[in-house]
Amino acid sequence: MPASALEKLILPSRVAGYTPALLDELTTTGEVVWAGAGALPGKDGWLSLYLADSAPLLLPPPHPLEETALHESVLTVLSGGYGLFFRQIADQVRATTHPDSTDPQLADVLWDLVWTGRLTNDTLAPLRSLLGSGRTAGSTAHRAKRSVPRGRYGTLTGAARPASRTGPPTVSGRWSLFPAARPEPTHRAHALARTLLDRHGVVTRGAVQAEGVEGGFSATYRVLAAFEDSGQARRGYVVEGLGAAQFAMDGAVDRLRAVSTARERRDPDAAPRAVVLAAADPANAYGAALPWPESPDGAGHKPGRKAGALVVLVEGELTLYMERGGKSLLAWAGEPDDPALVAAAQALAAAARAGTLGTVTVERTNGASSLTSPLGRTLEAAGFLATPRGLRLRA
Repeated sequence: MPASALEKLILPSRVAGYTPALLDELTTTGEVVWAGAGALPGKDGWLSLYLADSAPLLLPPPHPLEETALHESVLTVLSGGYGLFFRQIADQVRATTHPDSTDPQLADVLWDLVWTGRLTNDTLAPLRSLLGSGRTAGSTAHRAKRSVPRGRYGTLTGAARPASRTGPPTVSGRWSLFPAARPEPTHRAHALARTLLDRHGVVTRGAVQAEGVEGGFSATYRVLAAFEDSGQARRGYVVEGLGAAQFAMDGAVDRLRAVSTARERRDPDAAPRAVVLAAADPANAYGAALPWPESPDGAGHKPGRKAGALVVLVEGELTLYMERGGKSLLAWAGEPDDPALVAAAQALAAAARAGTLGTVTVERTNGASSLTSPLGRTLEAAGFLATPRGLRLRA
């Protein structure tokens, strides 16, 4: 999942009253491990969370990295198996191999190792600082020293204030290597298949491919077929149109049937339920288990499981898709007063008011100017305000 969506959309949608302290409590006590899985523009990156007990079985191999001598030196310093603060790492690197290395250089190296899945931290505080910075990971390391100290009278010696011993905020906390991966391929494959069943309920080819599982669906299929033979999973036509290569955990099929029955019995006059999700959220089946629907006529672009993009689902149906930055919006609905579209626009407006999305300015809807499109009237009714650039809503 995108790191930028983790604490704005993904965890708050699952945990009532979520605060960062809740996750930090789990990481600092060693219950949960976080891992980078590839860098993204804008200081963002793909991120995974693991229960510490299962991490040695589930952590994928590190991503390729053009290692320099400085990367190797940092890995060597941490090879003892314990966590070190940034200043401890920097002091050892300078004392052994790179005496002239700077804090910004070392900060960049640490984040190279993080995003390629080699390094983690006991808190997400440095990640939050990185996402909140508008510069490179190392550029926030320190400002130039002042020849004259701050304050009205200065210090007794008149000397400049020494550099911070803790290092820049983007590298706070203790850094460590991941636990050694369990080498038994059978055990790892079993743990991965079980996790996919737990996460998705119904595992399909698209869901496995969307997660970038090593070996793809063919490797997972063999284990899931063994689960079926031993009664740990059920195979069949669970979701229409996705073929017979679907595997469901116990109870998942019954729950889907119950939901389908409840939808059929739902009061037609009741307001539909809308949910705002990150497009790459595992809970969004579109682009994974389900294909994206055809883009509306004239939209000019297609939806995707992109970092920063959002979807609004109404009773499980894809209704709105917002591109990263909020300038462009796609809608799959009928008239502007369609109840599903109205519910989706209100949910989007509520998320913006809550500060989840920041200031949103929708310039185009389905390829047309938002100020003149039929969908624009629905957004205005939900609280968006017309500006020269488009329809805007502030937190």
